[in-house]
Amino acid sequence: MSSSDLSFGRRAVLALLAPALLVACGFAPVYGTGGPARELLNRVRIEDPTDKNAFDLVERLEERLGRPQNVAFRLSYGITTRSKGLGITPDNDTTRYNIDGMATYLLADAETGTPLAQGDVTTFVSYSASGSTVATDAAEEDAYERLMRLLADQIVNELIASSAGWNVP
Repeated sequence: MSSSDLSFGRRAVLALLAPALLVACGFAPVYGTGGPARELLNRVRIEDPTDKNAFDLVERLEERLGRPQNVAFRLSYGITTRSKGLGITPDNDTTRYNIDGMATYLLADAETGTPLAQGDVTTFVSYSASGSTVATDAAEEDAYERLMRLLADQIVNELIASSAGWNVP
């Protein structure tokens, strides 16, 4: 028997035992039956967007959390962005930009207004400005959309992580 046969055999045994080991350690899918994030699905009323960035953020939040049907939570947010040039040519033309983004959020019980989770998330994206004006404008618009999606995903991840401690019917 070769060492590669033993290696394959060990991997096969681990692959078969992994689900049992995860259950034994208390692992449960966050959206599964009894999962801590199940309470969030289709129950979060997100503040209405007022601009393009907010629209993109809310769109992604609703993709992840679902559209509210039986509202139990209200989510408010704030967005700040800052663009800064990075790549500068000898002719003083900027060829690359970073966009720093931050979103603050507050999730509250819809009935009582009691805060359940709050925080802020940050990230950045980049885009190239070395093409035509049309290409640069399209790259910038795409970068802002990507930034909002990343911020929304971080908000949802933090809400999921904190949801286990809530006592909401």
